[in-house]
Amino acid sequence: MSQETNPQPADQKLTGEMKMQEGEAKKQEEKKTESEKVPFGSRLTQRLFSINTAVILGAIAVALVLGALIVVIFNEDVQAAAGYLFAQPSDFFNAAGATFQSFFSSLFRGSIYNYQADSFAVGIKPLLETLTRSVPLIIAGLAIAVSFRAGLFNIGVQGQLIMGAFVGTVVGIHLHLPAGLHLIVAIVCAVVGGALWGAIPGFLKAKVGANEVIVTIMLNSIALLFLSWTLSQEFMKGDGSAGKSMYVANTAAYPSLLGSSYRLDFSFIIAILAAVFVWWLLERSTFGFELRAAGANPHAARTAGISVPRVIFLTLVISGGLAGLAGTAPVLGTEKFLTSATAGSYGFDAITVALLGKSTPLGTVLAGILFGALAAGGSTMQAAAGIPVDIVQVTQAIIVLLIAASEAVQYYRNKRKVAARASAGVKKEAAK
Repeated sequence: MSQETNPQPADQKLTGEMKMQEGEAKKQEEKKTESEKVPFGSRLTQRLFSINTAVILGAIAVALVLGALIVVIFNEDVQAAAGYLFAQPSDFFNAAGATFQSFFSSLFRGSIYNYQADSFAVGIKPLLETLTRSVPLIIAGLAIAVSFRAGLFNIGVQGQLIMGAFVGTVVGIHLHLPAGLHLIVAIVCAVVGGALWGAIPGFLKAKVGANEVIVTIMLNSIALLFLSWTLSQEFMKGDGSAGKSMYVANTAAYPSLLGSSYRLDFSFIIAILAAVFVWWLLERSTFGFELRAAGANPHAARTAGISVPRVIFLTLVISGGLAGLAGTAPVLGTEKFLTSATAGSYGFDAITVALLGKSTPLGTVLAGILFGALAAGGSTMQAAAGIPVDIVQVTQAIIVLLIAASEAVQYYRNKRKVAARASAGVKKEAAK
């Protein structure tokens, strides 16, 4: 007895395949729509957090080697020996090797330990100078890190640092309070000054959706122009010349940690405490959870009942407050007066510091110390080995470029993998 079969009609099979393809297309569209809901800033900052530590360390090592090679190429002795390279190659390689070695030896002697010093007290001075120069970079880097974790780009840390330094200087000059209390009041006022300057882009971003990058860049220029104007006024310059403020009172200055022979002061302890505060804020507080959630996906955070505008406003206020605190390091510590050049490029260097530190408190501290070492070593490199101090900026730029290049390669590699998987899936479904 033969068993009859009832094969599926061709048109019904074709209809099933079409429905399956429509279902797959719908899923892909849903995934795409979901990814597009996450703002570009949030997606970019998430990629910053996912940078491999080995990539960062490798970029630093390669950047130092490339910086040394640049110094070798432009060294006059090396260039002179290259003129008769084939006649006497040993002169060229000896000059190149000596220049290459002097780059690292002078950097070590200027930032970690001067092994040519007569005593340990003098030899350890470069390390303490590294820590001193790292203080504003660490605190400003923490300000950037907080905004990064919320998916915001606070490019205005430079302006907030200037305003904090200005307010701290005014309080340090014109208020007359007992020692200790005067310093605390000056620090608090500097933090408030930076926070209020950060509240402006925070309010505009939260209420009307203004781009924080554009607003903060404009506020940087306003802060610098305001500072230049105030330094020409009598209440800042006193009987001195325009462009430089009076000295802050000794009662408002950071006390030295290791005596007058070293520049390291209590501001370094403040920087470490600021890092602990940022760690607690981000990892242990309720607001820190809301901040991280809003940074990862504002739409999902809003669905969960989190007030994203509130998080944006408070994040930029806190970031501005930290930037204002960074401004106290020079005006209440190492310099004790204010000029238009006091802020330097701390606010912009802090972006790289936060990038290298992956926007974590510990990473930011270590990255700030690294940049402090480069700054301290740069002076010795120029004085002892005749190496231009600008090579420090070149090295920092190479670090950023290498990290960006590695991320670009990783991005396109992942994109190619996704495309290959999608193509394989289509072929698999077609075969069925």
